[in-house]
Amino acid sequence: MITVRNLSKSFTTDRGVVEVLKQVDLDISAGERIAVVGSSGAGKTTLMHLLGGLDRPSSGSISFEGDDIFHFSAGELDAFRNRCIGFVFQFHQLLPEFTALENVMMPALISRITATEAQAKATQMLKAVGLGHRLDHKPGQLSGGEQQRVAFARSLVMSPKLLLADEPTGNLDSATSDEILALLDQLHAEHDLTIVVVTHSEKVAAHMDRVVHMTDGCFTFV
Repeated sequence: MITVRNLSKSFTTDRGVVEVLKQVDLDISAGERIAVVGSSGAGKTTLMHLLGGLDRPSSGSISFEGDDIFHFSAGELDAFRNRCIGFVFQFHQLLPEFTALENVMMPALISRITATEAQAKATQMLKAVGLGHRLDHKPGQLSGGEQQRVAFARSLVMSPKLLLADEPTGNLDSATSDEILALLDQLHAEHDLTIVVVTHSEKVAAHMDRVVHMTDGCFTFV
């Protein structure tokens, strides 16, 4: 499903050029669940941003079902992200002035789906993550775990093929983290998602099919 070849990313700082990723290769099969683990600064989040087309590499390629995503135009890349990829971050990034339902509707509205259809899709996803009774609540009225569930619902409202989750339990207590892991298992089973999770948590990594360790911008496979 995803083929990463010779992927490198460097940044220029006042101290010179910093290589964050160094000619890495990675193959991800459809339906596979992968955990990317490593110390801070190892390149995990940079890899996540590149996989999601949020940033461009210094060199190398990422092919999604045979298409190099960095050959897309800016508009095509935006459409690809909206249609094929769901994002979940450690800090849920919900819009505080909008309800849970309105937050989840956003990707559908951006895709120019009608408001009626977007509302139906968002309602269905919020019910699927156990928040059918919280549709009209704003983020400030929800617990941390509930906010993260809203974030998962938003990431999946367009039925993406790939879910990218960056430390999805990193800001949660142990019990709530267990709930999110159970939700990940549920969503994977119900939607046949391909999942890539960046995590420091051994418990989260143990839920995945494969663990990839990153050290100084390179992979070690386990």
